[in-house]
Amino acid sequence: MATVNHNLSHYDKNTIPNAKDFRFGIVVSEWNDTITNGLLKGAIDALLDCGALEENIITWDVPGSFELIYGSKKMIQQNVDAVIAIGCVIQGETKHFDFVCEGVTQGIKDLNVTTDTPVIFCVLTDNTMQQSIDRSGGKHGNKGSEAGIAAIKMAELRRK
Repeated sequence: MATVNHNLSHYDKNTIPNAKDFRFGIVVSEWNDTITNGLLKGAIDALLDCGALEENIITWDVPGSFELIYGSKKMIQQNVDAVIAIGCVIQGETKHFDFVCEGVTQGIKDLNVTTDTPVIFCVLTDNTMQQSIDRSGGKHGNKGSEAGIAAIKMAELRRK
């Protein structure tokens, strides 16, 4: 269970493998781009801070969170060590939220089960825009930073 006041951007660099020899793919939803761009910045900043080279980070945009599945599948084919899927779905008045969240969650899970490349789930599924703002560079830090660190750790695990 997540702690509400936990700053998602905090990590101890001494406990993170050096990322200089890894290639990362980041697939970003254009929907709620104010949020997804903040998450992208957090992910890239964390990767670079831990030694990743700019030329080893590939970024692609897809229209929405549901398209993250296909985009991530195609990104795996680019010979990357890990993929970060970045999206943001905010609760509305219809069940669309439930269907998109369930589909994206299961799709990313399926990629992790059926391929040898880790796909990091960095999709905010919040009740309000403010909650998403708070988690994409706001008062709770940046979930994108957390995803960047997870990508490094999983890329290291993949190489073992």
